[in-house]
Amino acid sequence: MHIFVDADACPVKREVYRVADRYLLHVTLVTNTWMRVPDDERIALEVVSNGFDAADDWIVAHIRTGDIVVTADIPLADRCVKKGARVIGPTGKPITENNIGMAVAGRDLMAGLRSAGEITGGPPPLNKRDRSRFLQQLDNIIQSLRREHP
Repeated sequence: MHIFVDADACPVKREVYRVADRYLLHVTLVTNTWMRVPDDERIALEVVSNGFDAADDWIVAHIRTGDIVVTADIPLADRCVKKGARVIGPTGKPITENNIGMAVAGRDLMAGLRSAGEITGGPPPLNKRDRSRFLQQLDNIIQSLRREHP
């Protein structure tokens, strides 16, 4: 079990480090630019090219069934779910085979509203409740995977 983080705009990296440390899991942050990461042998930084979807492509090429991906990117989440990875968004919402269709439809709807000028802002910033929900859901996913793959 390995945690991959779509790290460029991920607001819950510290939370991922905490949970991964508790379970002694490896974490790979995938990004287009260098960033500081904790000095820990279980945490790796993978800097990819600035090409379109380069980070997404790298993650999809390296995940396996039973890995965990942290991302707010719905198309990336869709690709990861199809490869058997568990996906969780920064607000703690798991993205699964059962809800990915609605997530894609919602993303497309929001993109249409933004392009029409109906919506001009991004998502609200994360609050304490979001971070707490993220921690709980990440823990739940890890526990579930451990039960499935002892």
